[in-house]
Amino acid sequence: MQIRDLPYPDPGVPDARSGPRFLMWLGRRQWRGQLKALLWGTLHMSGVALLPAVVGIAVQAVVDGSGPRLALSGGLIAVLGALIALGDTMLHRAAVTNWITAAARVQQLLARKTAEMGATLTRRVAAGEITAVSTGDVEKIGWFVEALSRFAAAAVTSVAVCVALMVYEPALGGVVAIGVPVLALAVMPLLPRATRRADEQREKAGRATELASDTVAGLRVLRGIGGEELFLTRYRQASQEVRKAAVRSARMWSLISAVQVVMPGLLLIAVVWYGARLALDGRITVGELVTVYGAVTFLLFPMRHFEEIAMAYSFSRPSAKRAARVLSLRRTTTGPAEPGAGAVPDGGGTEVPPTGDLYDPRSGLLAPSGRLTVVVCGDPDVAGRLADRLGGHPPLEPGEESAPSTLLGGAALDEMPLDAARTAVLVQDKDPVLLSGTLGELFAIPSSGAVRYEAALEAAQCGDVLEALAQSSAGAAGGPATGPGDGGSPMDAHITERGRSLSGGQRQRLALARSLVADPEVLVLDEPTSAVDSHTEARIADGLRRLRAGRTTVVFASSPLLLDRADRVAFVPGGEVAAVGVHRELLERDPAYRAVVTRETDREQHDRVGGPAAPTEPAAIGDRTEIEETA
Repeated sequence: MQIRDLPYPDPGVPDARSGPRFLMWLGRRQWRGQLKALLWGTLHMSGVALLPAVVGIAVQAVVDGSGPRLALSGGLIAVLGALIALGDTMLHRAAVTNWITAAARVQQLLARKTAEMGATLTRRVAAGEITAVSTGDVEKIGWFVEALSRFAAAAVTSVAVCVALMVYEPALGGVVAIGVPVLALAVMPLLPRATRRADEQREKAGRATELASDTVAGLRVLRGIGGEELFLTRYRQASQEVRKAAVRSARMWSLISAVQVVMPGLLLIAVVWYGARLALDGRITVGELVTVYGAVTFLLFPMRHFEEIAMAYSFSRPSAKRAARVLSLRRTTTGPAEPGAGAVPDGGGTEVPPTGDLYDPRSGLLAPSGRLTVVVCGDPDVAGRLADRLGGHPPLEPGEESAPSTLLGGAALDEMPLDAARTAVLVQDKDPVLLSGTLGELFAIPSSGAVRYEAALEAAQCGDVLEALAQSSAGAAGGPATGPGDGGSPMDAHITERGRSLSGGQRQRLALARSLVADPEVLVLDEPTSAVDSHTEARIADGLRRLRAGRTTVVFASSPLLLDRADRVAFVPGGEVAAVGVHRELLERDPAYRAVVTRETDREQHDRVGGPAAPTEPAAIGDRTEIEETA
């Protein structure tokens, strides 16, 4: 795989059981690039290793006064120089290619996992951790893959040089053969502590990144409640903890570097001292002494790669652990999905997603096919989790290993192929994201084609949104405002990042229009009108009912304007269905439902019905027994 061939057609299925297993899997997937880098690295280091032998021949030729041998040595040095330059250049190219392709593979895996998990990903993993994994951690993992081939070439060359020295000069070769393994193992007692400190630094850096990401995401809210200084103090403390951990880690790695300078120096002194005695005794020539000295000096070069691979592994292991944790998340919790599971073949042999009633076995919620069902929970978190389950992403409760799947027409959603499940059910959460681009790009989504964007924008009451987009686009371009009435296409209007130029209600309505254009078999909306005024909300409710006629629609809301237009209302306090009916009927017969919808307090209930005094502490909505007794 070359850089120009990226992205990968298929990045593969990673072994995400642990960080080390993920690194091993990544190394195996990159074996061709690793082998290429190993060969070029071996050529480069072999050329460097042979230089001392040629220099020794040249020195002995000078001592013996042999011109031909001196000329031969010069030619060999020139050839070795060319080989060293070629090997070093190609090694760097192959190693960097391994780094970039490995990082690209990891990023593709993360992107695929993000697309698979959808909006539920940030509910199971902190957004800051996802950011840290996809940026700094990817770089660390790529560094390990790059360093691996250089380390392998250094190890092969070092073993070859030690064997050659044993054959060339057994006396000095024996000293070197004993000393080199001692040098390589000298830092081993320090590596566990260095690894622990590196892990601590990476964990604290990851937490600081998470805190910074979450703070930036909620900056508008923090400003509203005056919490900026509090979170700034927290981040300052987290930053100082990262600094202290980094200093502690650097001290240990500097100690390892010092050991790897001192120990080879001691070996070199021992070899020179012993070799000089042998030369004085006439047991070896001066040229042989120079050759052994040069070979020992060369062996100091691979030692640096041993230190590099130790550092790369220490820093990449926690990064790989975090990446494996994200990649191990699974959409399917009840079993592996079979191709075509839950799909129904049409007349032409194409598999289409099933239709029918939508049923959540955990809560008991049933959304009849082709009807508008409004769900009242009273707790936004309960509503969010239930919306996730209806979309085929059942979150696991504490202690659970699997969760019952939502059924669509009797077929389990999380056992369907992902494309089929998302074609069948679309979930719009309470905080939809608008990506930057034109309005036309916003609506360029997979859809049935039955709903045009004009009808969707009208149903979502987006007239003022189009005007605001036209004005902001004209202001950014420095020209007069152009809108639908000025001959300009509304689809050319530009949306800023996350729709920041729009109000919260305008963003909600634009996201609703996008969901209506998709026209899925089942549309699940979580508080789609919480930021709009009552008059606009009433018109949106009418438009939603009109445009979704004959299609299954589930809306999580407690607004009487939406509830009054629903075919069916389900009251789901605490995550379980407590009552089902139409809005006015439930208002009359269920006090708990009435309290949630009308925001009625216990004392107001007492004054209205003339019943016994209400308790000082109101019962929690999630208390199923209290609801049943009251009803």
